[in-house]
Amino acid sequence: MNIRAFRQDDLSRCAEIMMAVYNNPLWQCRWETETAKAYLKDYADAARFIGYVAEEEQQVVGAVLAHEKIWWNNSEVFIDEMFVLPDHQGKGVGTALLKTLEGYVEEHGLAGFTLTTNRYAPARKFYKKNGFVECEPIIMMAKEK
Repeated sequence: MNIRAFRQDDLSRCAEIMMAVYNNPLWQCRWETETAKAYLKDYADAARFIGYVAEEEQQVVGAVLAHEKIWWNNSEVFIDEMFVLPDHQGKGVGTALLKTLEGYVEEHGLAGFTLTTNRYAPARKFYKKNGFVECEPIIMMAKEK
């Protein structure tokens, strides 16, 4: 497996992977190709974007898209999206992507990372296995119209 920096020409492949991961009964998403590409492009175009892809046999099989988030006492990395092809999950791809991002955090002297995920999805267990903890005082809020 090879981990490398995300490139703009990875957008289409990453959109395909994201749809393979999220367009199912568990996540209940209905991404379409152009919408998924535009969604990921918004992250990739951000001023403080950080992104990596995992390749096997020169084919992208997973990605992490994040950004450096400025904070008053020490900036951190916020993971916006992370996904690995379903048939490559459980094989160390996600962990390798996180370790690469952790190297970025250490190299730049940042505070760490934050992210959000679905409480009822397997991703929660994956992140805990990789050293993340739930921040009990923090809540996510939404307002629908």
